[in-house]
Amino acid sequence: MKNFIITLVLAFVSHAFYAQGAFDKFDGQDDVTSVIVNKKMFDLMSKVKVDASDKETQQYINLIKKLDYLKVFTTKNPKIEADMKASADKYVKTAGLEELMRVNDSGKNVRILVRSGASDTQIKELLMFMDGGKNDDTVLLSLTGNFDLNEISVLTDKMQLPGGTELKKASKSKK
Repeated sequence: MKNFIITLVLAFVSHAFYAQGAFDKFDGQDDVTSVIVNKKMFDLMSKVKVDASDKETQQYINLIKKLDYLKVFTTKNPKIEADMKASADKYVKTAGLEELMRVNDSGKNVRILVRSGASDTQIKELLMFMDGGKNDDTVLLSLTGNFDLNEISVLTDKMQLPGGTELKKASKSKK
């Protein structure tokens, strides 16, 4: 029984950290632009003093307090694009994510998947994969924390994230 409990705990712990490691191989690769923001940086950003009358910035500060990791990888290299797609597909199968939205527009395919929290709009993890299409970047975005999907548009505006338009659409469709 003791071994069973230890195995169960290890399985949950390794699953929680898999998101951090599943896409790390793209960090530092040639032809890949990466942005990685961790909990410590979000904590530092949340301590910025803002004018109380600036509601949008206050919403942004409130959101970043709830975030743990943000990883964004972009590329135009076809070989790396294929590897990103395969990694994302493999991760989706093992991570228990549910599809929130899928868009196919002029050769550009966008998939947004989430792991839900306590309520319908509460999110623990968000994964977006945007297939580059013709001459566009392929984007792989992973966001973890405990946040409300309706707050995402504030994050995409302030941080100017690739695929921000699609994330805004997803937050509006989930309301």
